[in-house]
Amino acid sequence: MELFNVIVAAAAGYAFGAFWYMKWAKEWIAATGIAVDADGKPANKSVTPFIMAGAAMLVVSGMMRHIFGMAGIDTIVKGLVSGLGLGAFIALPWIVINYAYADRPRALVYIDGGYAVIGSAIIGAVLGLF
Repeated sequence: MELFNVIVAAAAGYAFGAFWYMKWAKEWIAATGIAVDADGKPANKSVTPFIMAGAAMLVVSGMMRHIFGMAGIDTIVKGLVSGLGLGAFIALPWIVINYAYADRPRALVYIDGGYAVIGSAIIGAVLGLF
């Protein structure tokens, strides 16, 4: 049953990412500087990033499930708060460091960092449900 919980949590994180990046698509495209087609959409039509994102969500959800089990995090509130903490105090600082050294636009930190924080909170909440 744990595998099912991890898959559901990963799907929730992935679905939130789809919503988040659709909402911030124009700003994200501008901040990344990626090539776009005549319609203003990314020119690279490869499905590889989507497959990689799905796999990454499974890895993140699986590790969070493991950590939560060891720490006794077993409610939606504990899961939400713990996921929020992991996103805000582990994932976000790492993104900030990488983007600072790469001299990436601050908007990209907000967009990608926001996804890491809120997405981790969502994954944590879903894991806390089970």
